[in-house]
Amino acid sequence: MDVLYEDERIIVVDEPHFLATMPRGMWYRQTALIRLRERLGEPDITPAHRLDRMTAGVLVFVRDPACRGAYQMLFQNRQAVKIYECLAPCRPISCPRFGTIIQVEPPRPFPLLRRSHIVKERGVLAAFETPGLVNAETLIERGDLILPPTDGKWRAESESGFLSPESGPYSPKVGSRSEGQLIYRYTLHPRTGRTHQLRVHMNALGLPIVGDDFYPCIQARRYDDFSQPLQLVARVLRFTDPVTGQEREFVSRQPLLI
Repeated sequence: MDVLYEDERIIVVDEPHFLATMPRGMWYRQTALIRLRERLGEPDITPAHRLDRMTAGVLVFVRDPACRGAYQMLFQNRQAVKIYECLAPCRPISCPRFGTIIQVEPPRPFPLLRRSHIVKERGVLAAFETPGLVNAETLIERGDLILPPTDGKWRAESESGFLSPESGPYSPKVGSRSEGQLIYRYTLHPRTGRTHQLRVHMNALGLPIVGDDFYPCIQARRYDDFSQPLQLVARVLRFTDPVTGQEREFVSRQPLLI
């Protein structure tokens, strides 16, 4: 994990795909929390919030126990601004079975506001939408179209196939087709924090995120199969530091595979 920032109170890391935030189920030592505690020799480090194991990006840990509550409440009270990026199909949106779609700039299809009621039951892998009071809200913007390469040249950071961002995380990256489809880059602004909210909302629009093994249907994979990362990154995190009052902004450098 790359460390994006640290001081005497917090450590901000750039969590990679497939690394759970904290121990759960079969994952203990290979989690962001245990790795960080062992690396720094600080057993009191605690996460201020969590990321799904399949999601990469900005993650905040608290190293000072006296400040733990202040930073955790920052996220529990939804005072932090989170911006995600993902890759998903290039096609017209479908009408979801439940919830609503609000076009923010009609007649343009995007940006749109997706609102619904999401339920996640204990012991059930996937979340789902039902009729009911809205408890999940996401603003979705559509960005660059990912085009086939024109010169046949690829710039990879490693054998895993990551492309090298030449001018920051927002630089357009030339890419290829996914299963014969052209792909768009989408920017997601969650206004609530339900489990799998972004994945559920994108799938309900007929735009499942590339690499999603839960939506639209659960795909069985070996626990050690890391060949198809979910193309979802917690790209930007902004908040007012509850201890110092300073405005903070952290940006993930994790690239999206294309």
